Amino acid sequence: LDYLWENLRYHNWWCYRYYLCELLSFGNVIGQMFLMNRFFDGAFLTFGIDVVTFMESDQEERIDPMIFIFPRMTKCTFYKFGVSGEVERHDAVCILPLNVVNEKIYVFLWFWFLILGVLTSGVIVYRIIIIMSPRMRVYLLRLRFRLIRREAIDAIVRRSKMGDWFLFYMLGENIDAIIFRDVMHELAARLGHSKPELQEA
Repeated sequence: LDYLWENLRYHNWWCYRYYLCELLSFGNVIGQMFLMNRFFDGAFLTFGIDVVTFMESDQEERIDPMIFIFPRMTKCTFYKFGVSGEVERHDAVCILPLNVVNEKIYVFLWFWFLILGVLTSGVIVYRIIIIMSPRMRVYLLRLRFRLIRREAIDAIVRRSKMGDWFLFYMLGENIDAIIFRDVMHELAARLGHSKPELQEA
């Protein structure tokens, strides 16, 4: 409690570094998708959509995008010594069984990147709303920690900054609910809010 009181309004840098890591993870997902798209010559960004379209199209009109990127057969040219000792060129059809596995891996990766991108972007929008709206911070604390009086939460959020709110939220997630309630009520009392009578646990 003494630490929270003495360092109130000094936790923004810690909080924003945490948010920066979340932003970097979103950039990492987007960057990997574009790098993979470049590696596949522009065919990766729509790869998952093309596969779903292929699965739903008529048998006669199907064009398999997986075979386009990961061919299962290809023309091979190799050289070997002939009977006379001269190097002879041979053309053949080679089977690439590993590409059957590769195509499944990259279909999974496409959907995995899509899910990660959507979830991470949702988290970023959520963080922006929290940063911009003190009312949302109050609402989230009330929703998550119902043992704390509304007046205490209002007093604390009104007198603290974004970093303090984030620290309070993380503390509440990781310590006993009764202890956290007592800490928040005592902090609210130090901030000028009338201290409630503590209930028996």
